[in-house]
Amino acid sequence: MELSVLLSLVLLTGLLLLLLRAGSKARGHLPPGPRPLPLLGNVLQMDRHGLLKSFLQLRERYGDVFTVYLGSRPVVMLCGTDTIREALVDQAEAFSGRGTVATVEPIFQGYGVVFANGERWKALRRFSLATMRDFGMGKRSVEERIQEEAQCLVEQLRKTNGELVDPTFIFQSITANIICSIVFGERFDYKDRNFLHLLDMFYQSFALISSFYSQVFELFSSVMKHFPGKHREIYKNLQEVKAFIAQRVEWHRATLDPSMPRDFIDTYLLRMDK
Repeated sequence: MELSVLLSLVLLTGLLLLLLRAGSKARGHLPPGPRPLPLLGNVLQMDRHGLLKSFLQLRERYGDVFTVYLGSRPVVMLCGTDTIREALVDQAEAFSGRGTVATVEPIFQGYGVVFANGERWKALRRFSLATMRDFGMGKRSVEERIQEEAQCLVEQLRKTNGELVDPTFIFQSITANIICSIVFGERFDYKDRNFLHLLDMFYQSFALISSFYSQVFELFSSVMKHFPGKHREIYKNLQEVKAFIAQRVEWHRATLDPSMPRDFIDTYLLRMDK
């Protein structure tokens, strides 16, 4: 019995030493940061009520560029306007890659402008930018769509009769409506039930994606995905969003006029046919 316990301790000690050694080798090529624990990384050093607060505290100690370990995965943090501009503008090509987000990967599977990566994302980005530039050539321009929404905003504010109001919902709605106008070819009334439900699904999902739970899920998704949790709520919400978009795409496909594309979806369908 004593021999088996001794062997277990030796094996455990050896495993910990290997993990620490591997971690120190990896850190040799990374910016400085707090020392991580094996497997857990720096998770226990993070403030579960606000990761941003933790990162700002680390910035004070290590500077604008530092490394934190989320589990066994190292993440290089960039802080400050100048540092971010240097990375995303001056070295845009080197920093153009995107990592996967475990909570949404089962839904989008690497597709879309937001969640794609590599050559697929570059192709989608080029297509999207070209399409946005072409709006106005026989079609309603982006500027016209924004002007239309601005007029609707003015009318909505007039209805308040000068009373104090929280503008958060209104400004969220006009932003979403401009996107809807470009993508779907139509805007929605601010009280439209489908529009309100779509906004609710988006904001619920992104609030959950930004939560501490989702950060932990990123570390242990291979295990946590088999159990109940907020990741399933995100999946349900975004599936509803996908179903809404799919209905719109099918309607566009059935009413498509190749000589007069109305919006982003029409342009995308024509590009697929080509």
